[in-house]
Amino acid sequence: MKALGLLGRVDVPARVTAVQRARRCVRELLEGTDHPQTDDALLLVTELVTNAVRYSDSGRCPAGRVTIAVADHDGTLHIDVTDAGSSENRPTLCLETCPDSGGGRGLWLLQQVATTWGWYETATGRVVWFQLAGK
Repeated sequence: MKALGLLGRVDVPARVTAVQRARRCVRELLEGTDHPQTDDALLLVTELVTNAVRYSDSGRCPAGRVTIAVADHDGTLHIDVTDAGSSENRPTLCLETCPDSGGGRGLWLLQQVATTWGWYETATGRVVWFQLAGK
């Protein structure tokens, strides 16, 4: 059995303009894996980094950062998105969103697409993670 292999880490400013950079960097990390769910991983990274920028203390601090770690374990991708957390907001799955709303679907997409996902607090912030099994 192969051990969890870190493919790399990406650290970006907690700004909306950095979401595209995070996505590009994760795409580059996944290039050599030929994982069948790379597009899904990029979609979910986009959603989680956007949520970190919008709802965490990282996005409210001028020097705020978001870190994405990408690992592979026997064909299953494991991706962590780490931010400064928030005492005001916790990751909450919205089961009902207004069709005209421009938001509220990030964790719903995560629930629908990821093999499994979750979140936890750390001493310095919050990690939202997901896994995508190879098909």
